[in-house]
Amino acid sequence: MTRAVVIGATGQIGRVAVGALARDGWEVTAVSRGGDRDRGWPDGVRVVRADREDDAALSAAVGDGCDVLVDMVAYGPEHARQLTSLAGRVGSAVVISSVSVYEDDKGRNFDTQAEPGGFPEYPVPVTEEQRTVRPGESSYSTRKAGLERELLAAGDRLPTTLLRAGAIHGPHCRTPRELYFVKRNLDGRRRRVLAFGGASRFHPASVHTIAELIRLAAVRPGARVLNAVDPDAPTVAEIAAAIDAVMGVAPENVLVDGPPPAPGVGDTPWSVPVPVVCDMTAAERQLGYRPVVRYAETLPDTVAWMEERLAGRDWREAYPKMVQAYGDLFDYAAEDAWLAARHP
Repeated sequence: MTRAVVIGATGQIGRVAVGALARDGWEVTAVSRGGDRDRGWPDGVRVVRADREDDAALSAAVGDGCDVLVDMVAYGPEHARQLTSLAGRVGSAVVISSVSVYEDDKGRNFDTQAEPGGFPEYPVPVTEEQRTVRPGESSYSTRKAGLERELLAAGDRLPTTLLRAGAIHGPHCRTPRELYFVKRNLDGRRRRVLAFGGASRFHPASVHTIAELIRLAAVRPGARVLNAVDPDAPTVAEIAAAIDAVMGVAPENVLVDGPPPAPGVGDTPWSVPVPVVCDMTAAERQLGYRPVVRYAETLPDTVAWMEERLAGRDWREAYPKMVQAYGDLFDYAAEDAWLAARHP
C-alpha cells in the first residue's frame, strides 16, 4: 500500500478524489481546514485538520513523506513554492489548474472577455499546446499560470501533473452553473431566454472525471499539463433539457440570436459567443484515461443536492459565491418585461 495526501479534501473535487484513491488501494490522508470526514469515504481514510496557508501544519500533515500529494486548492506561485519545498518527502504531485490559463492567438483570454470583441476564439478543440496567459498577480488566470510555471520548472525535483479543469460540476459546488436552470424550474418558470441561440458550449468537467484523472496520474508520475474535461461538451440548450428531464418539467426555450438582449436576460453561466471545447487526447495517451461518466449521467445527484440546499432558503444565502461571480441570475422582472414586449 502506498500513501497519498490530499489537500482540500472536503471540497467539491476532493471528496470524490479521496474516495477514488482509497478504493484504489492508497492509504489516504485527507487534509482540510475543518478536518471533516465525508460519509462516502472508506473507513481507512485518515483525516487531518490543517490550513494550507500554514506551512508548518501542511508539513506536519505530510509527515515523513508520501508517494503522491494531491492539491485541489493550490493558487499562485507561492503555493507552488510551498509544494516544491516538500520535494524531498513527496514522490510526485497532482495539482488542479484551469482552462482559464489559455489565450488565443490574438492574446485574448478570460480576462479580456468583457471588452468589446475581447472573448477569446480558441481552436476547437483546444489542446495543451495552446498558448497561455503570462503569469502575474492580476487575476485568477494569471495566478494559475504562475502556479503552473513554477511547478513545471521544478519537475526534476517534484514531478507534477497539472490538470486544467473545465467548468467543474457536481455536488458541493459553491458556484454551480446548473443553479440557473434548477431554480427557474423550482420557481415554476415556464419560459426562459437563451442567448446565442442556446448553442453556446463551455466544456464541463465532472468531479468524477477529474477524480479519475487524479487516480491515474497518481500511479504515472510526470511533469505535464493535461486538460481535464468530460467526454461531451453539450450546448446550453442541451444542458437545460437534461436538467429538465431530471426534474420532470418541460419549459419553453426562447432563443435569441447573438448576445443577451438586455441586462439580466438570457445570460447563463455557460453563455459564450464562441465554443470553449478542449481535447482529451493527451490524457488518453499519457495516462490511459477513458471516460467514466457523461454530463447528463451526473445530474440526478447534482440536482438533488442543490434542491436540498435551496429548501427554505434564499438562493443568495445558499450560494453567496454565485452572487459574487455572476450577480443576479434571477431577474424575473427583466425577463418578463422583455418577453412581454417581444414574445407576448
